[in-house]
Amino acid sequence: MQSVPKPAREDEFLPTRNSLLSRLKRWDDHEGWREFFDTYWKFLYCVAIKAGLSDQDARDVVQETVVAVAKGLREGRFKAAEGGSFKAWLQLIVRRRVASRLRKHSLPLAEHASFEGDGTPRTPVAERVPDPAASVVTEIWDEEWAKNLADAAIERVKTRVSAKQFQMFDLYVLKDWPVREVARTLKANIAQVYLAKHRVTSLIKQETEKLRKRMEVEG
Repeated sequence: MQSVPKPAREDEFLPTRNSLLSRLKRWDDHEGWREFFDTYWKFLYCVAIKAGLSDQDARDVVQETVVAVAKGLREGRFKAAEGGSFKAWLQLIVRRRVASRLRKHSLPLAEHASFEGDGTPRTPVAERVPDPAASVVTEIWDEEWAKNLADAAIERVKTRVSAKQFQMFDLYVLKDWPVREVARTLKANIAQVYLAKHRVTSLIKQETEKLRKRMEVEG
């Protein structure tokens, strides 16, 4: 697997299509796997970081998740996942990987088999510790999913409007500049700024809805 690049704002998150999932069943479809990796690495990385992992552990979780998805698709485990939803299946994989990393740092390095007083083998420590990632990942999953969805919609709209119109929207809406300052900086009038806000906001809503409908992929 290729190394995980550092997070970059311009990377775009796109919901996975059924056609792509079908292609991923073939290990030699390098273009399909590149598309999948480019689509999901930033989202997976952010979830892992917010769950409490270090930069390196979060990167490892991304790569381990990609490997798990590859194996799972080839072995047909996706359709048997929670309700057939790729989103739910992916969350389950990430939760397990994050939990493994958190346990690794919270438990003693040596975990040799131990026994009760009567000689009965005890349950391994790792199995007796509650899953520390289940609730954390669940809490931040939808929030990060929605955030990346919104980022993807914005990136798509950015290519559909003029550079100046998007810049007015960016400064006025995303960066929260006063409308008069935006107009003065970009040598526009206030009406143009309001018009840019209305048009770009409308397009973003349209793109978000399109992406949302494609987000829940059923196997």
